[in-house]
This record gives sequence, structure tokens and C-alpha cells, in this order.
Amino acid sequence: MTGPAPTDADRRTPGDADPARTGPRGSAGTSRPAPPPPAPWVRTRLRATPLSTLLGAALAFVAVLLAAALPRAVDRGTDQALRSFLESRGPGQTSLTLTARPRYGEQSPQELDEVLATLVARTAPGFGVAPEGPVHGTSADARSLSTPGLAAPEGMPPQLGLYHLREAADHVRLVEGRWPGAASTPGGPMAIALSQSAAKTLGVRVGMVLETTTGEAMTTVKAEVVGLYTANDAAEDFWTDTGCLTRACLLQTSTHPPIPYWRTAALTGPEALDGLARWGEGHARDFWRIPVDTGTLRADQLPATAKAVASYVNGPTATRLTRETHRSDLRVTSRLPELFTLAEARRQAAAPLGAMGPAGVAGVAFVVFCLAAGLTGDRREAELRLLLARGGSRAGIVRRLLAENAVTVLPAAALATVLAVVLLPTPRLAGTLLAAAAATVLALLAFPLRAAVLLSPRRGPGPRRRLVAELLVLAATAAAVHEVQSRGVAPAGAGADPLLIAAPLLLALCGGLLLARLQPALVGAMARAAGRGPGLIGFLGLARAARGTAGRARPSVLPLIAMLLAVTTGGFGATVLDAVGDARLRTAREAVGGDAQISAPSGTLPQPLVNAAAALPGVRASVKVWSDDNVFLTGTKAGNTQISVIVADPVEYAKLSGAVGRGRFDPAVLATGAAGTSGATVPALISGDLAADDTTGYRLRLENGGELQLKVVGVLDGTPARPGAKSTTVVLPAGPVLAAVPQMGLPNYWFALGGISQHRLEQLVRAQDPAAAAERYRIRTSSAAADELGSDPLQRSAERLFWASLAGAAGFALLAVLLTLVRAAPDRAALLARLRTMGLRPRQGLLLILAESVPLALAAALGGALVAVGAVALLGPAVDLSTLVGAKVAAGLPVLVRPVLTQALGLAVLVSGAVLAEAAVSGRRQITTELRAGDQR
Repeated sequence: MTGPAPTDADRRTPGDADPARTGPRGSAGTSRPAPPPPAPWVRTRLRATPLSTLLGAALAFVAVLLAAALPRAVDRGTDQALRSFLESRGPGQTSLTLTARPRYGEQSPQELDEVLATLVARTAPGFGVAPEGPVHGTSADARSLSTPGLAAPEGMPPQLGLYHLREAADHVRLVEGRWPGAASTPGGPMAIALSQSAAKTLGVRVGMVLETTTGEAMTTVKAEVVGLYTANDAAEDFWTDTGCLTRACLLQTSTHPPIPYWRTAALTGPEALDGLARWGEGHARDFWRIPVDTGTLRADQLPATAKAVASYVNGPTATRLTRETHRSDLRVTSRLPELFTLAEARRQAAAPLGAMGPAGVAGVAFVVFCLAAGLTGDRREAELRLLLARGGSRAGIVRRLLAENAVTVLPAAALATVLAVVLLPTPRLAGTLLAAAAATVLALLAFPLRAAVLLSPRRGPGPRRRLVAELLVLAATAAAVHEVQSRGVAPAGAGADPLLIAAPLLLALCGGLLLARLQPALVGAMARAAGRGPGLIGFLGLARAARGTAGRARPSVLPLIAMLLAVTTGGFGATVLDAVGDARLRTAREAVGGDAQISAPSGTLPQPLVNAAAALPGVRASVKVWSDDNVFLTGTKAGNTQISVIVADPVEYAKLSGAVGRGRFDPAVLATGAAGTSGATVPALISGDLAADDTTGYRLRLENGGELQLKVVGVLDGTPARPGAKSTTVVLPAGPVLAAVPQMGLPNYWFALGGISQHRLEQLVRAQDPAAAAERYRIRTSSAAADELGSDPLQRSAERLFWASLAGAAGFALLAVLLTLVRAAPDRAALLARLRTMGLRPRQGLLLILAESVPLALAAALGGALVAVGAVALLGPAVDLSTLVGAKVAAGLPVLVRPVLTQALGLAVLVSGAVLAEAAVSGRRQITTELRAGDQR
């Protein structure tokens, strides 16, 4: 077989001239100009598809912005949580306190300042001094004053301590008299300045000489009040641990019963440094309190900072300070090492739960980029194969596509990274750059890799390859779940647990793969059932949903995986947050003893107040309680045992116990028993530590003189009126007890259930007793206690991160569905155009699109809900919510249906709405185009 005869053009060599360009021989002067060089590839391609170029750049911008912002948001949240946690402990616990014995005879203010300069110089690097600055000086312990005429509640004399503070002049204002400073006469009283508030409380005036006796010889030491001052701000950190220098403090002795007494402190001048030892009976000390600047601490540098502080407290730095200050007895104390350890443990405990949301967003974003690459590959497949057929190499084509992507992706990624850095300032850049680089590489390589696969030699169908890949995913998921169940989460100090983070995502991936295999059969069965009906719209839509589009044997698995990842991540996270909220409320109820409590620690509650509180809106049930801790139980193994007695109405108190979940009992067991006189037999519920003894001889001896014979009718594991589970408690019915011991009087506790506002309850108490409401009554509500538990920035940061991640995952899942619709749009438009010529109405076309697309959303929502519930059931026992709750709670995550269904149905509605909008906006335009151009496919 011979080919076509060669033409003149085929016979010419590369060096010959083309007659069509040069014209006839001998007319070289009339030759035509050389053609222009070919247009650059990248510019041509970008100009050819401007909309696709902009959408690709926008997708890369959003993905890189989220990837760069999430690490910075986490860093800011952990830093804020660390600083807030330390600030909540107060300057006393976040300071370095150094003490040493005074150098009697050699003491001088200048020497104290020199030691301070040496101590401050060793604080850097790693931690610095707080802006308010250090506090240093010399102090003497408080001594009881023997001066007559001073305020002495119950005959207990007041106590006075002395301080010489180097920085005091900057924080006080003299209001009467003069400052101590002049040298006192030998043997004369020391000059001191007292706060005006303390002087008024104790009955001290300027010129008064205060006396105390010290030592076995009862030597009298005197101090003369030469001035009165008032603090510029009594609440500032300067006055922390300074022994009531701004006012007189009412304290109580440790005896039983306790006796109140007043204590205050006064300021002395530098001339009295040696005299402070006489006042304190040898118990004087030089001190330097250096507050650490917690506002500059960073969570990522916490281990290094903790190491530096430990060296300062008890390490090489402490040894060096002892040598440099020439104070051999210099002692450094601080709670910072302990607080650093606790803060790091809290951060690491919350890390796995906080990382699940970003991991879910990353998974859904990966699927979206794969779908976008598939859509672009379908659109440009013919072009790429033509280039390959005309001599282009696969590697060369991929390099050109990579360059084409780089022109749009790299500027968008750079802009997104800069924007994340500007909007979320934090000193750390490594995590931001790493996450942004990963997202950029994904956006850059998605389509070139897809093109490389398209241009590869075609291989036959490989069901076994897909089955092997699915089995590998299933094996990895089973191994991760088994490992988490067997060992629990990673121990404290190990950081984020990768298994606990990856296990929900692997479960979602398995669910997507399983659903992709089940959906064609299920939707096909629905299509056959719809085909038996009178209409064809449902049958056609469901048949297309089961068959797939563009000649595929089954629907694409990527949209299913994207939606399942979003629903599983959202359902699991929402379950965690709901469980945290329930645990907080439960913990708050146990601490309060119900939803509201009014107590009178040193008195009783008047009946009008109790009646008004019970009538408040929202109160479902209330109970009055008589509680006494100074009661003795006779007949125990120890003879007499001091216990706590709770007296309440059995029915109402049983309701309270059931609602709180502690000490549940049947009120009928307390309904029997004789009453009427002291010594009567009364039914009683006792705590478990009393049940081991012989209970037949139990008798109660009350503080008011009453005595009761007890008949034990049950054992309690706790009771709402006594949150401490270890307290030894006896619960008695109010009727028989009040009849037998009428001198018990009014109750001292009131508990209630219902939605009760703390503010409204406080207003009620102030209205009942405006003069002494704050001092006489204590008000607590479970809502306020739960809010306090949830006020930790670490918890708020984890919650904000989850909701932001959920929004990102939902957005990417919605984009995945839209990309799937766009990918199927040409084939769908061709079908609708054909059906339009057969009489299909526009509304029926819209219904056909919905029947084809909505099953995907519903199947993914239902499958995601099931996977989320399964993830909670499988992984829940290994989750510890104590850090997020703010209190110690039992480990485990309960299965909650409501938050999972909320996330699943919400995403299903969102996707269905997007499908409807896409069909209404673009469907008619595509059909019109098909009808005008004709079906050329």
C-alpha cells in the first residue's frame, strides 16, 4: 500500500526558501516580512479563561488564608489562656519572693536597693519584671497591742505589724501629721505612720503611743503614731502580701469557737530598721518581691521559661544570687513552677479536642481541590490530548500547567499569608508558614497531577485496586480506634494525640467509601419504585443519581467524603461542646446544691425572705433547710462523732436530690416515726461512713440542747446541702424534728430548682434587708457558677476554634457539591434540552435536577450522622472533658443525638438550597445554549 505522492513542500530542505513567502525567483526585493513570534503559553491560556483563572485564584486564596490563620488563632488562644490563668492567681502567686535575715547594725536602705538591683538583673532572659515593679523592704511580725482604749471585739486586743517599704511614698498620700524619718531618741518610741482607715477602725489618733510586750521578760516596746496616710489605690498589686497596710483586717482565731480580732500594719522610716527586730521579737526579715510579667509569657516558650524560673528558685541562678548578694541565708520561694506545670498540662489536655476541627477542615479542603482538579481536567482533557498527539511530552505539558498555575496561585497564596499575619498578630511564624506552604503546594499541584494521570497510558478497570485501597483504609481505621480504646488518649505532657485526631476522620473516610458502594443500589431501588408511578421526573432523576454522570458507572466518591468529613467533624465537635455544657451545669448544680441557694452562715433566714424567693418567676420547686455542723452523734465506735445534720421536708428535699443527682432517696422512708418530745425516735438517712457501725443506738445531741433517738432507714452517697461527698452527714425529716425540738427556730438555707437569675435573686435579698444583705446572706446560682466555669480563655479559645473550623468545613463541603454540579452540568443540560423538545416544562426540569442532586445531600447527611454517633460511641470513653469543663469530671463522652442531627440536617438544608439556587440560576441558561447550538456530544 503506497502513500500520497510527495509535494514540493515535502521535497524542500530546511534551508530552502518558501516560494509562497519569497515570491517568484529574481524578485527578492518584494519578499514578505517574517511572521511574529508565537504568543506565550501562560498569557494565552489565562486570557482564554479569565473566569476560571479568577475562581482558581480565589480558591487558593481562601484555602491558604484558612491554613495560615488557624495556627495563629491557636497560638493567640493558648497565649491568652496562659496569661489569663496566671493573672487569675494574683501577683502573690506569680511573683518571686526572696527573704533573708536583717543585718543588724549594718542595715541600710542603700544595701537593700543594691540587693534588689542584683536580683532583678538575673531575671532575664525568659521572664521579666512586671511593669508595676518590685516591692522590697523590711518587715516585723504583728504583735498584740496592750494600749488601752483600742477596739477589741470580745476582749481580743488588736495586732500591729511594722513595715519599711522602699516604694511606699509613690503609692500613698499623707493626710495628717508627718512621715516617719527623723531619728528617734534612744529608748524612745519608734515613729510610725498608720492608714487612716485602720486608725478610724481601731480608735487611734496622731500622737498616740502604741505598746506591746515581747520576750519572756515582758519588755515593753513602744511606737508613736506620727502620721496618717491613705493609699492611692488600695486594690493595686503593690499592696499584695503586705499585712493589711491599707486598712484593718478582721480575722478569727483558730480556737473553737473562733474569736474575732483586728490586725493591721504601719509604715516606719529608714531610721527604724534596727528597731524592727525588737518589735517582732526577733522575727524580722528583709524581703524582695519581684512580680513576673505574665503579659509577655508565651505558651510555646513555657518549658524554657519554667526551666529558667526553676533555676532562679532552686538551682544555679539561686546559688549565684546567694554569692553575689553576700546573703548566705537568701531564700527564694515562688509558686510559678507549679503553676507552669499546671498550665502546660491544661494546654496539652485541650490540644487533641482543639485540633479535630482544623483537621476536618484540612480533609474537606483536600477533597475540594481534588474535585476542582477533576473538573478542570474534564474541561481541558481534549486540549491536553491534542497537545500530546502533536508531539508534546507528558512532562513538558505538566511543566507548562505548573507554570500556568503558579502565576495565579503564588500571588494569591502570598497575599493570603500576609493578610493572616496582619489580621492575627503573634510572634510565631513557623507554624503559619508551614501551613500556608502546605496549602499552596496542594493548590499548585492538584491540576498538574490530575493532568499527568489523564495523559498516562490507559489501563483497564481495576476493581481489585480499589478494593485493596478501601481495605487498607478500613484496617488503618480499625487499628486507630482499637489503639485509642485500649490505651486511652496520650498521657499528659505528650501533646496532641494524633490517633484521637485522626480516628474520627478515618471513620468518616470509611463511611464515605461504604456509602459510595451502597448509594447506587439504594438509589437504584428508589428509582425502580418511582418508575412504577405515573410520573417520569422522579424516575429519571433518581436513575441519573444512581448511574452517575458523564458515562461513569457510579457517582463520584469525593463529594460524599467531603460531606461526611464535614458532618462527622461537626457532629463530634458539637457533641463535645454539648457534653461540656451539660457537665458544667451538672458540676455547678452539685456545687450550689440546686439551681439557687440563699444561706445565712452566721444566722437564719427570715420567713418573708424565704416566701418572696419561692414566689420568684422561674422557681419550680424550693425547700427550706436547717443545717448544723456542730452536732454530736453518740453510739458510734468512737463514742461521740461530730457530724453535719440536714433537716428538711422529705418530699421537697427528695426532688432537689433527684434533680442534682446526689443522694437520691424515696421520701416515703422518712415519713414514719414518732415525734412530739425531745428524745423521740426520728427516721434518719446517714452517710456511708456511719453505716458500718451498729446503728441501733444512734442518738443526736444538738447544740441547742435537744436530743433525738435515730432510726436509720437508709444510706446516702451524698446530699445537695453538703457538696463535699466525704462529709459525715445525717438527713432528718423536718416535721418530727421541729415538733420534738421547737427551739431549732428558722432555717439557715434555702434551695430552689428552675431558671433563676442571680441578679434578680440579689435584688430580692437587698430589698428584704438593705442594710446588711451583703454581710448576712450568701447567694449562689447554678447559672452563675456554670458561667464562671466557662470563663477560662482556654475553653473559649477551643470553642471559637471549633465553630470557625465547622464553618470552614461546611463551606468547603458546599463547594464540593457545587463543583460536582458544575462537572455534571454539560451532560445534564443536554438531557434537559432533549426533554424540552419533547414537552418538558421548566418547573419539571427544576424538579429533575433536584431529584438527581438531593439524594446525594440526604445520603451524606444521614451517613455523616451515623458515623458521628459511631465515632462518639467508639472514641467517647477515651475523652476527658475536665479541662474544657473547668472542673474534674468523670472521663467519657456520652452519645447525644440532638447536636449530631443539628449539624447533619443543617448541612443537608444548606446543600439542598445551593442545589436549588444553582439549578434556578444556571439551568435555564445552559438549556438555552444547548437548544441554540444543538447537541454536538
